[in-house]
Amino acid sequence: MKEKHESRRAGKREQKRATGRTAPQAFVKPRTVGRKPRDGRGFEASGGGPLREQVHVQWFPGHMAKTRRMIAANLKLVDIVAELRDARIPRASANPELERLLGGKKRIILLNKSDMADPAVTARWTERYRARGVLCLAVDCRSGKGLSGFAPAAREVLAPELARWQARGMAGRPLRVMVVGVPNAGKSSFINRMAASRRAKVEDRPGVTRGKQWVKTAGGLELLDTPGVLWPKFGDRTVGEHLAFTGAVKDDVVDIEALACRLLERLARDYPAPLAARYKLDAAAFPGEPGHALLAGLAVARGMLLPGGEVDTGRAAITLLDEFRAGVIGRISLEEPD
Repeated sequence: MKEKHESRRAGKREQKRATGRTAPQAFVKPRTVGRKPRDGRGFEASGGGPLREQVHVQWFPGHMAKTRRMIAANLKLVDIVAELRDARIPRASANPELERLLGGKKRIILLNKSDMADPAVTARWTERYRARGVLCLAVDCRSGKGLSGFAPAAREVLAPELARWQARGMAGRPLRVMVVGVPNAGKSSFINRMAASRRAKVEDRPGVTRGKQWVKTAGGLELLDTPGVLWPKFGDRTVGEHLAFTGAVKDDVVDIEALACRLLERLARDYPAPLAARYKLDAAAFPGEPGHALLAGLAVARGMLLPGGEVDTGRAAITLLDEFRAGVIGRISLEEPD
């Protein structure tokens, strides 16, 4: 009992060192871009050009510190790591904490949700990782596309180990794989597809998997599921924004309307045609248009009005983020390789 209490206290101390705050405070909504004053039409008044203001995002709840310890403690039990990243944001969804924790452990990067990403950009990302000696596969864990290549790829990476096991009479030994990634990266969907079951709980929101789970597959793999883990402080605010855009950060810790305005500015700049087509907007008016005006225009186009004719930008923001995360606006990548 004494050891148990000491372990709990040690965990709290580690989290406090990492975050500078205690667990309950980790869920406090951070300061975000404030709303601008509204004009007589219910639109937010203009102030600043596109992509000028950034949404400050930070989220590191208590269970994530525990997950880091769990990953470090269980690495010795596995042969290889499957790291899931979001194909739309391969850089932002690459947890620097995992780089440190994994050390020299062999791994395969899976660019999940590739069906929602720009295919040309995803192809450049896979080429970039392979050029650096890291095997990378573009997959869609919901449909199973690309996953048939995972087991052969794992055996290719582990070829020296497989040869040693065979020499020792251990041919046929199952390959043990740790599945890691940021929240909402698709780890549970990957495991369910590989196991042809619903063994791991799946929801389109972060923080669903909370404990360690081992799952056997028919292909001779044993998969260790782990909860999604972020890192204590985002050094680049763009990283936090991209994680929030894709749903890796819980919506209740960010200003949804400010986040939607930022996303609209990005889409208007980089993917104007699918944005205009989805919401029946005039793409010719996008250049220089601030996000809050774009959001109000989206609300008007969709008939999202409050009593008295005021535009319902809150509802429009939720609609935009939900549809972007579901991939219905189009195949969009927010990051490209250098």
